[in-house]
Parts: sequence; structure tokens; C-alpha cells
Amino acid sequence: MTSSSRLLKYSNSGGTPRSRGGSDLDSGGVHNLQTHHFAYEELEEATGGFSDTRELGDGGFGTVYKGQLRDGRVVAVKRLYNNGSRHVEQFVNEAAILSRLRHPNLVTFYGCTSSRSRELLLVYEYVPNGTVADHLQGHRAAERALPWPLRLNVAVEAAAALAYLHAIDPPVVHRDVKTANILLDADFHVKVADFGLSRLFPPDGATHVSTAPQGTPGYVDPEYHQCYQLTDRSDVYSFGVVLAELISSKPAVDVTRDRDEINLAAMAVAKIQRSELDRLVDPDLGYGSDEATTRAMTMVAELAFRCDVVVVPRSPSTVHAPWDSLSTTPSISL
Repeated sequence: MTSSSRLLKYSNSGGTPRSRGGSDLDSGGVHNLQTHHFAYEELEEATGGFSDTRELGDGGFGTVYKGQLRDGRVVAVKRLYNNGSRHVEQFVNEAAILSRLRHPNLVTFYGCTSSRSRELLLVYEYVPNGTVADHLQGHRAAERALPWPLRLNVAVEAAAALAYLHAIDPPVVHRDVKTANILLDADFHVKVADFGLSRLFPPDGATHVSTAPQGTPGYVDPEYHQCYQLTDRSDVYSFGVVLAELISSKPAVDVTRDRDEINLAAMAVAKIQRSELDRLVDPDLGYGSDEATTRAMTMVAELAFRCDVVVVPRSPSTVHAPWDSLSTTPSISL
């Protein structure tokens, strides 16, 4: 993003952010979160004044910068574009959810600016190895393809993170599970990130939340898109797309593919149904080279199929990952 276009996106950032109804967020918003509140000046200093050279990524709601705090911690700082009601709502939602989560495969949340700050900033641990998408289809893939054992580990650890989110009380549905939101640390362990669209389920044991579909094309559960009912099944579907990407190295959506293969989930389901797995998997991963590798890839493909077959259930479905025959991989439930 150019400096001029970024300036336009941040042009409404000054002053105290307001909620949708116009009241200050101090009443039940950022100020009351049980998390550390950073001074804007400290984060401005940490990122070199939000220097272009520190930019890690740019999304629909803000830009992420690499920074170093005064205590020496290296961090990622998300700077929201402006303080409009939608951005404020996403900021409060992400901070509120992340402040209650603790799991080794979720990105660690360090805190945020207060509602009195001149800008809305979220602070996370810095995860140095980029996203899984980078390693499958981005510049990192061109440098060195992600080998199969690491891809299998991504599947296992991402599943563990989602299982944790769905099992806590109240449950959390991520709502934007995709390879671009799965980060890899220095040892290539998974850190699921970006909870701006996530939803806490009500504590009354409800099986779904009625809400307009949101997420990324290619990853959104068709049932959610059709019925406007968000369940943990929505994350399971998206996870199935991630699995299909891991075995194929193909993006979730690609308009340059044949019409019936533009959507990777549909392509994967069709090829698996026709027993054409060899035409789906990335040929560089060694499918068919030895029994153990072939069996593991087949299991991941079968799980992707079970996640992405649309059966329109009336209650949240449970998907059991068939890891039992893999000595290094536990049995996982989502």
C-alpha cells in the first residue's frame, strides 16, 4: 500500500473512538477489558512511527507492523484504518475474545490501546515465519516448498486450536479459518490468528447464532451462507478447505482453473469421490513414494472430504480426524 493511500485510510483516526450508538467505549468497551493497555506513544515508538519498512501485512481492517517494545519483546501491532463503528466493533470484539484465550496454537495477545487513545491498536506476539498461505502459494513457496511432514503438523495443530475454541465455555467460532490466518513460528508450529470476525456463543447452550455470513470466499460454509446460522460446523468446513490446500498446494479460489474447479473444496470433493486423489495432491509431496506418506495423505484427504461434503445438518456436526494409524499424531475431534 502506498503512503498516500494509507494516509487516506487513517485520516479519520484521530480522537476518541465511539461506539455504534455514539457513546464512549469506556462503558463496557475497551476500557473494561481485562488486558494490558498500551500507550499510543509506546507503540508508535516501537514501530518506528508506523514505518513502511516495518509493515508485515495489510488487510481489510488494518495494517500490521513489526515492532519492539521497551521491555525488549518483539511484537506485531495491528493498526485499524479508522474509528468508524464497524472498525470499533471489530476492535473490541477481537480484544475481548483474545484476552480470554490461552492455547499454544493460538497467537498470544499482549494487549491494546485504551478507548482514550488517539488510535485503535492491537498488540500480539510476533510470529516470524509468515503464513501457511505464504508457504503454499506465496513468495516463500517459491523459495522452498513446505515439506509434507510440516504440512501434516500444520493440520494437527490447527485442528487442536479449533478444538480448543469450540470446547471452551462459552465456545468461540473463529469464522475466518484460512491459510492466510494460520501463522508459523520459528519452529514451524501453528499460531492461529485474526479473530476480528470471531463470535462468542451465548452461555445458554445455544447451538447456533443467527448472523449474516462473513468470511473469505472459498472458505465460507455453504450452509451458513444459505441459512444465516453460524455454528462450529462453519469452522469445520473452512478447516476442510485448509486441508485441501495442504495436500494440493492450490489456492481456495482460482478463476484461472476450469469452471467446475474454481472452488477448491468442490474440486477436492469431486476428485476424492472419483478416486482421483493422485490428480489432486501436489506431485512434489511424494504421494505414492512410500506407504506411510501415501496413507497419511489419503487420511488427510478423507478428512477434508468429510469436512466439506455439504449435508445440511440441523445441529452442529462433529468430525473425528482419522489419525489413529499415525504413530506421531493424536486422535482429534472438532
